[in-house]
Amino acid sequence: MTAQANAPIIIKRKKVIAGGGHHGGAWKVAYADFVTAMMAFFLLMWLLNATTEQQRKGIADYFSPSIPLSRVSGGGDGIFAGDSMFAEDTFAENGSGVIKGPPDPDAETQGLGAQTTAPPSESSAAPDPSETEALRSIEEMLNAASGESDLTDLARRHVVTRLTDEGLVIEIFALPGAPIFADGTAEMLPVTAEIVAMVSRLAGLVTNDVAIDGHLATRSLVLADNPVWELSTARAGAVRQGLESGGLDPARIERLTGHADRDHAVPEPAAARNDRVEIVLLRRQR
Repeated sequence: MTAQANAPIIIKRKKVIAGGGHHGGAWKVAYADFVTAMMAFFLLMWLLNATTEQQRKGIADYFSPSIPLSRVSGGGDGIFAGDSMFAEDTFAENGSGVIKGPPDPDAETQGLGAQTTAPPSESSAAPDPSETEALRSIEEMLNAASGESDLTDLARRHVVTRLTDEGLVIEIFALPGAPIFADGTAEMLPVTAEIVAMVSRLAGLVTNDVAIDGHLATRSLVLADNPVWELSTARAGAVRQGLESGGLDPARIERLTGHADRDHAVPEPAAARNDRVEIVLLRRQR
């Protein structure tokens, strides 16, 4: 009994490692990050498919640091005295109109290169504000900027507009897997006919003349008989007929041109985006 009472007491401690078989909970964090990234990816794909090209361009311009939010400088007394730091790139309207350099003494004595202001010609006259406002209203209705548009979402993704010195350019273009004409023909598909009918109705709100330009993408195969000129002209003619069927006065058609595959909208010559027809509501000559 005495020997057993003096025996050392041995305490056995068991070390328990929680989750040892799964190397802790780090895998859960990694899996959650993966699921979040996939959700963001599919959300991005959905947004790209649901927006028009002009809407995507507007979003890209908003986040571009080289484009000022205000196209006209305020003329304040800030650090740049009202000029944008990107004035050389964007030609901020600060009232000077031109960037003047130091005078050239030799040019002044010889009468060469003198900085003179020529009287404005008819082509360089400022656009009529009322006409610009009318064209801008048509642009907003086409792009549903005001929340109202008769075009379906499927048709609106084939349309992009831009207001230029020539007038309001309404571009109807093809997308990968979504053409606007039957392959190799001048037969308008239903989505194109819907857009042309809408443009015809909106063109009735103004009296501007109309120009139509047909463009084609470059064929990847070299054909002995490649009627790109005839086809681009025929497609422009089909759009003209669609406009007139929608109520446009034929006398307002001023120009109809087929550009074949010589004028691309994107650098890739064979891209579907280059298959397009441009309807231009021309500014009135003053």
